[in-house]
Amino acid sequence: MEEIRTSDRYREAVQSGRVVVEFYATWCPDCRRIEPYLGEWEEKYRGQFTLIRVNRDEVPELAEELQILGIPTFLVYDQGREVKRLFSRDAKSKEQVEQFLDKAYA
Repeated sequence: MEEIRTSDRYREAVQSGRVVVEFYATWCPDCRRIEPYLGEWEEKYRGQFTLIRVNRDEVPELAEELQILGIPTFLVYDQGREVKRLFSRDAKSKEQVEQFLDKAYA
């Protein structure tokens, strides 16, 4: 899973088809709670979309531009266009995130 570290790379990555981005921070307890499942989700959804991550503290200007107000936040892109968003209040468990990912492109 690619870890995005610049705004330029982010813009390039989300243009590459179907991409789901997780914004997180290392100090975030909810982020740490779902982190063990990232590899599992990457495998489960392979062929449907690419999963990438952005540490909002490493690219704060991007997080501000995209109005990432809570973490974790998941953004769903299709050919560079944001089509869905899962806010932090609804991304606190494996089940909540999986339900969202299952319907990301439905």
